[in-house]
Amino acid sequence: AFSVDNPFHYLWGGGYVLYAAEKGFVAYTNCTSTLAEVVPYGGRTPTMGTNPHSWAFPTAGAVGFPVIVDWATSTVAMGRIQQLAREGREVPPGVAVDSEGKEATDPSKVAALLPFGAHKGYGLSMVDELFAAYSGGSLPTLRGRPPASGSGPEAGGGKHSCNMLFQCFHPDALSCGGFAGGKTQEENVRAVIGDIMGHGNSPPSGKAILPGHIEAESARGSERAGGLLFSRSEIEALQDVSSRVGVPINPRPPHLV
Repeated sequence: AFSVDNPFHYLWGGGYVLYAAEKGFVAYTNCTSTLAEVVPYGGRTPTMGTNPHSWAFPTAGAVGFPVIVDWATSTVAMGRIQQLAREGREVPPGVAVDSEGKEATDPSKVAALLPFGAHKGYGLSMVDELFAAYSGGSLPTLRGRPPASGSGPEAGGGKHSCNMLFQCFHPDALSCGGFAGGKTQEENVRAVIGDIMGHGNSPPSGKAILPGHIEAESARGSERAGGLLFSRSEIEALQDVSSRVGVPINPRPPHLV
């Protein structure tokens, strides 16, 4: 395990743990987000980041792909609000608030996000903030903002970057050896997953899928297409940016979804 203080950008936590799982390891990572965009449970001012948590498990041998759990501790990521704005769709209730702390369903009015699961998401977000605090992280309301002049915690020695934690361990370190019926560790993992997804829960009887299933299918689609797949609204947004910076793009129509 190791922490990273004063970095530039986290990118995608899910990608880190996915890579580790593909190499046969159980992995976990979290990060404090650059901007304070989330209101703490019961509060009114955004003082926390979207603070993601990511886990991955080397289950390719059991189910064909790594089980991966990757989420922000807010109801959604701010990028999801931006996506809804691009697609002309409303924000679901209970997700975000406007500048006055009132519920916002218009993406253009969103000023802050709420933690998912009320106090539960708030608690998980606090985990990120405390890991960061122990390793040197900055005040949440200062991250991503230019240094201020004058006095106070926001001036002088205040830090303005995020903080990251990474942890990785081999499944053998978890094994107590007492698997029922003389199973191997991988056989036991397969049996546990099969029990959870059985009993009519998964298709065709039910609709339950494993975390990471959608991502695995998307990755296979990208491999078949020979590149990343984008929606039409994403391509339009990219074309808008490219026209403003003078760098043309030429998406191939068959790859639009």
